[in-house]
Amino acid sequence: MQAKSDSGELTVTERARRTQIIAAAIETVAELGYSRATYRQIAARAGLSSTGLISYHFANRAELVTEVVRDVLARFGAFVVERLDEHETAPEQLRAFLTAQIDFSRGNRASMLALRRIQADTEITDSQTRTFAELVESDHAALAELLRQGIRRGEFRDFDPDAMALFVFALRDGVLSRLHDAAPAELDVIRQELATMIDLATRR
Repeated sequence: MQAKSDSGELTVTERARRTQIIAAAIETVAELGYSRATYRQIAARAGLSSTGLISYHFANRAELVTEVVRDVLARFGAFVVERLDEHETAPEQLRAFLTAQIDFSRGNRASMLALRRIQADTEITDSQTRTFAELVESDHAALAELLRQGIRRGEFRDFDPDAMALFVFALRDGVLSRLHDAAPAELDVIRQELATMIDLATRR
């Protein structure tokens, strides 16, 4: 076992091992589902000699899965924000917001499938439920504000930004729930049609 540093921070080796375990857990949950993803299967996929190495880094299975959720959401959020920062107008940012999520999902299918399977499982913990709820609330507030700014600047037609945000997320969630079954060519069509649909709904 690797001891923590004097400051209580994780060592480089510990951080690398946690990352390795989280990546293996993502792949295992994506393949088998949340309920069937055991420590033994995760350890085997990570190339670990013992499940004890997982127990050393994570207090229990719920903590590991919560870290999986945080890891996927952090990478997902950073990817989307980076795309948004490339644009200035509200319509451009709205399109980037939607297409970036499809692009991330296309390049990270296992991560997004694992996330959906965790969300759908009846054994989900309070901690994971709070993580998802906080994300939904934060995303809704951010998108509603983007729409509100676009309306104020005359870039969008006049509509209720909170209601429109709900519609946008409903469409997005429906698309993301089907992406793992779509071929690359289909994803390009879905990406374009989703962006066009939202553009038609919001443009002046």
